[in-house]
Amino acid sequence: MTKALLALEDGTLFTGRSLGATGEAAGEVVFNTSLTGYQEILTDPSYAGQIVVMTYPHIGNYGVNSEDGESSRPYAQGLIVREASAIASNWRSEETLQSYMERHSLVGLSGIDTRALVRRLRDQGAMRGIIGAGDTAPEQLIEKARSIPTMAGLDLAKTVTCRERYGWRRTAGTPPARYRIVAYDFGIKQNIMRQLCRMGCDIWVVPAQTPADEVLAINPDGVVLSNGPGDPEPVTYAIENVKRLLGRKPLLGICLGHQILGLALGGRTYKLKFGHHGGNHPVQNLRTGKVEITAQNHGFAVDPNSLNLNQVEITHMNLNDQTVEGLRHRALPAFSVQYHPEAAPGPHDSNYLFQEFMASLP
Repeated sequence: MTKALLALEDGTLFTGRSLGATGEAAGEVVFNTSLTGYQEILTDPSYAGQIVVMTYPHIGNYGVNSEDGESSRPYAQGLIVREASAIASNWRSEETLQSYMERHSLVGLSGIDTRALVRRLRDQGAMRGIIGAGDTAPEQLIEKARSIPTMAGLDLAKTVTCRERYGWRRTAGTPPARYRIVAYDFGIKQNIMRQLCRMGCDIWVVPAQTPADEVLAINPDGVVLSNGPGDPEPVTYAIENVKRLLGRKPLLGICLGHQILGLALGGRTYKLKFGHHGGNHPVQNLRTGKVEITAQNHGFAVDPNSLNLNQVEITHMNLNDQTVEGLRHRALPAFSVQYHPEAAPGPHDSNYLFQEFMASLP
């Protein structure tokens, strides 16, 4: 395999082997602690602008298939693993990870000490970096890494959203539609729509910048504010639209949608040191006392000190760092969670939140 490098903005270099396509991949380098689900991770639009480091050492052993993607293509900028399996052994596998990445021109890196890299990101925080699989000199890669825009201040939702409204396809075996749902696409994962379909929803997906009046004209029973990439504060159009929808339709916010709801309710957000990325984050439901193991992917959080607690209830808390993981308006049908109840990959502890959303519909 071709020699490849990772250059970080602090001047650190990691040398390994090329994975996937040759070329360069630049973005914010973050680590994900999931053991499986690399296909869902790569195709999650929330990873736009980021290079993902998998902490589990052996990636690619069960291959890739045409059913498990969370969108039509990879959105992660690149992938870094300790060891990439050259063999895919699973009855659902249709191609290897190497073949999939080559087909989608996705640049990756294998054969490095991912533990050392993750420790650096954990201690120093997420950093800009660039994978170079080619002839570029290390010094040039470091300078390129330092020229990458920082994630703070970036509105990436408008770059990953759909171009026009569409209806989500209903598959055989789903129950008849009882509700009409509008889902704002800030970088929506397909399993959100699958879950809602299973609960009897007819779903219309709309672009991120769709005015609230156009959403209301569809006459939905409820509105979903989806996950997505980037900094929530520059997504001012979405914040204003949510303000107009509050009290008029039940709202469910997921991940970026949670942050947008928090901003619409008068709160503020801030950037986390290295974010939450993985499928094993413990979250406590403060209403029930139960602890859920959750799937997460976000680099920003809602500041609890910025919320009016007479108006907003904090419903969920991260047990690793006590960050806000859930909000609920005390008077209006609107709630949100920072994590991913649709999972994909799992766990599925938080699936009940879709049932709570159904219960809030008229």
